[in-house]
Amino acid sequence: MSEASAIGSVVNAKAAQAFAGMPKRPAGSRRQIDRGFWFVRLVVALTILALAAILVPFAGRWAADDARAFLVRSAVETLNVQAETLNGILDKYRLLPPLLARMGEIEALYATETPTDPHIARQQAELIAGLSGALDVALVQPDGRLIASARGRIADPKGQIAEALKASAQGRLGRESLVLGDGQRAYAFVFALKRGPELLGHIAILVGFENVESTWALSTNPIYLSDTAGRVFLSNRADWRLADASTLPPGGPALSPNGETIPYIDIERHLPLLDWRLHVLADERPAQAAATAGRLIAALALLVVAVGLAVLLRRREQAILRERRDRAIALKLERIVRDRTRALSLANRSLEAEIVERRATENKLRKTQSELVHAAKLAGLGQMAAALGHEFNQPLAAIRTYADNADRFLARERPDMVSKNLGSIAKMTDRMAELSKTLLAFARKPGTSVGQVALGPVMDEAMILVRPRLKKAGMSLSIDPAIRDVEVMGGRVRLSQVFVNLLNNAVDANAGRNEGHIAIRLGGREPQDGEITITVEDDGPGIPPDIARTIFEPFVTTKASGEGIGIGLSIVSNILADFGGAIRLDETRPGCTRFAIFLVRSDRASIAAE
Repeated sequence: MSEASAIGSVVNAKAAQAFAGMPKRPAGSRRQIDRGFWFVRLVVALTILALAAILVPFAGRWAADDARAFLVRSAVETLNVQAETLNGILDKYRLLPPLLARMGEIEALYATETPTDPHIARQQAELIAGLSGALDVALVQPDGRLIASARGRIADPKGQIAEALKASAQGRLGRESLVLGDGQRAYAFVFALKRGPELLGHIAILVGFENVESTWALSTNPIYLSDTAGRVFLSNRADWRLADASTLPPGGPALSPNGETIPYIDIERHLPLLDWRLHVLADERPAQAAATAGRLIAALALLVVAVGLAVLLRRREQAILRERRDRAIALKLERIVRDRTRALSLANRSLEAEIVERRATENKLRKTQSELVHAAKLAGLGQMAAALGHEFNQPLAAIRTYADNADRFLARERPDMVSKNLGSIAKMTDRMAELSKTLLAFARKPGTSVGQVALGPVMDEAMILVRPRLKKAGMSLSIDPAIRDVEVMGGRVRLSQVFVNLLNNAVDANAGRNEGHIAIRLGGREPQDGEITITVEDDGPGIPPDIARTIFEPFVTTKASGEGIGIGLSIVSNILADFGGAIRLDETRPGCTRFAIFLVRSDRASIAAE
């Protein structure tokens, strides 16, 4: 884990400081050595204890915060989905009464002076309820008396939806929540039917929430909806329905089936259409368990580091004692050998001279062999492995992007966009095959064919590869429209690779800025007869002068170690040379780096195809 590695690095640093004070050679008596290592062990032990006092609580807090953040994100996602579901249901039925009030068939039920036949009115209400899926549809007279009800849920309008009828009579959409006789909760929308200023009656739509609560029941988190009076109107917990919301978590206790008090995180959202509040409660116990696990892992990591350091100290102590013993034996042997070697001094001098000569010859041979091996490695890397690694990263990154897009469109049920992205992936694989041919040609020296190529498709293919990087880096790109109509001598794939490499270098040069602009223009420096000039310019920091002189040589780069191997511009130079063209660094300074590309026009008299 990251905590264990961080703890290990800190303890190792402390141990290194302790080891730095130890003698590099064995010195002093055995007692002095034991005393020195006792002191080092004491320092390490105190350091471990101090780190434990700091890092163990920190690890617990970090793990708890991370787990709590995950719980909140999950609860917010559930809250948003359920809120949109509830709003969608209510929006559907909110618009229904005004629409029905404008229907001639409904107005005809109220237009006659004689009372409408209740049987006909009931049939009309049942038809509306069946088509709309409403819990009930009621037709009400102006004085609040019931004309007909589709399912009998609204039996006494004046007693059940009095406030909604009052608002409807005032020309507003009446709305009111109510609890039916069987305990079912519902919501009523009421709208007035008028002929001019005359009130003909009311039409009421009753909306049920059984499907909403059934959906909520699938969630492991407690969910409840409280109205303006603080009453729990809907919930996936049956014992919470119609209860006082102030008695529920987090304000009130919540017990698990075994009687344990459960701590909750309350995530709520205001529903302006109803002036109600939707709550999702996230169980905080996983965060508490994560805190305990974090502290335990940190403690175990410190214990492992402590045991490791103890082993290292013991081995170091044994090594010093062994070295001290060996040194004493060596000194004794040296005195014996010194007396016996005086007679052999002349022979030894001759042998030493021969040994020196042989060693010099051996060193020279090893150096030559090393240089040959290194040269072979550079040749292989520069001609094949490095090129493959550099050239294939770009289409592979594009393939990954299109695959991710296809996955998202598939989730959104957009088969047309999925097919489009899969087609782009197929094109990228074809392009990788063509790139392989180009890289093989590069490896065996230029020798592929040259023909007429339009720059428009070349630019289109290059944009397929670099557009995601440009967008991610926040950079813009402008291409001279006149370039699309130009035809040059070359190869389509390799020409596309030239512009891909240059554009990627410009993006890398602007890394971290989140802005920047690249311009590709026709013209620039004066070309020779039969040639055209294309410039690629960016507003990055420029190229240092010491690197600019060798920028087209292999393995020359301005990037940090591990971010690039410096063969992109070398490949560009070789490709253009195959086409009879060239590339030059026209200008580099802070705010402007411009490369000039020279290509042979396709209308030139003759081209030698390789």
